[in-house]
Amino acid sequence: MSVQDKIIIKGLKQNNLKNISLEIPKRKIVVFTGVSGSGKSSIVFETIAAECQRQMNETYSAFVRGRLPKYEKPHVEQIENLSASVIIDQTRLGGNARSTVGTISDMYSALRLLYSRIGEPYVGTASYFSFNDPNGMCPECFGLGKVMKVDVLPMIDADKSWNEGMVSLPAFSVGKWYWKVYTGSGLFDLDKKWHDYSERERHLLLYGSEVPGGKQVAKKVEGVQNMMSRLLLKRDSSEMGEASMKRLTSLIHEESCKACQGKRLNPQALGSKVAGYGIDELCEMEFTELRNVLATIDDSRSQSIVDNLATSLTRMIEIGLPYLSLNRESSSLSGGEAQRLKLVRYMAVR
Repeated sequence: MSVQDKIIIKGLKQNNLKNISLEIPKRKIVVFTGVSGSGKSSIVFETIAAECQRQMNETYSAFVRGRLPKYEKPHVEQIENLSASVIIDQTRLGGNARSTVGTISDMYSALRLLYSRIGEPYVGTASYFSFNDPNGMCPECFGLGKVMKVDVLPMIDADKSWNEGMVSLPAFSVGKWYWKVYTGSGLFDLDKKWHDYSERERHLLLYGSEVPGGKQVAKKVEGVQNMMSRLLLKRDSSEMGEASMKRLTSLIHEESCKACQGKRLNPQALGSKVAGYGIDELCEMEFTELRNVLATIDDSRSQSIVDNLATSLTRMIEIGLPYLSLNRESSSLSGGEAQRLKLVRYMAVR
């Protein structure tokens, strides 16, 4: 092996490494293994990768260098024959509840552009197909596809009356202010147990009205369900202590948005079709099937978009992710899937 076929490191004193020298063959798969703290990351990330990036950054102008990440020079006497590096680190992909494989890879942006060009009926620009934009998001769940609900029924004892502490919420304990408001309203038989309540009586207790969403019967009787939804979901916790709030969060659960059926978009965006499919349907497809559908699109207005999407999908398939879909939430990706997705993003930039 010639000198140029290996990375030469001499006198490495990075972190806990003590004057280490080694030669690493190039154009081969090299594995660094050892117990925790043995210096694997110090060699790979903090020495080789950092110096590769530092040297590459020095080839740019001062203006560009001022806007690039800064890398410290490793504590090493000599390091030779480095090449440009691709760094796929061990951190998980960032993101939030709105982050999907499609948004992180930018493929969803291309898909939105496709629908804004040839979608039928025409809806509007690409922003009208974005669940992160008011133009496209479902107005009920604001583009999350999910809504938070409060269920107070577990806190109501079916075998008790108001006088026996039917509602086992801190604010409704016997003798407390809210207990006095409800029991003093004249709407309830204070000795009647919950399991004997009529539907109308249950609605009065839960919603303060004879039917859910109806007119409030008594000014101060908001309804236990409505009150807890207001306090817990809108975070108006001034009337409750921290311990009570922690206990009551168990009443909150997540469910699919009934307005958009979890599809995140408004009816206009969901109604536009390309190749007979809505944008939500394409986002549900595995990458192999999605690429096949895109291959059927023959419209000169969108050919470049389709070609770029197909190229990105092919990269995903070739690195072993054919089963993913654009709507897969980034938080659900495994560590290996996240690393391969990072690699595809790097390839796309290059």
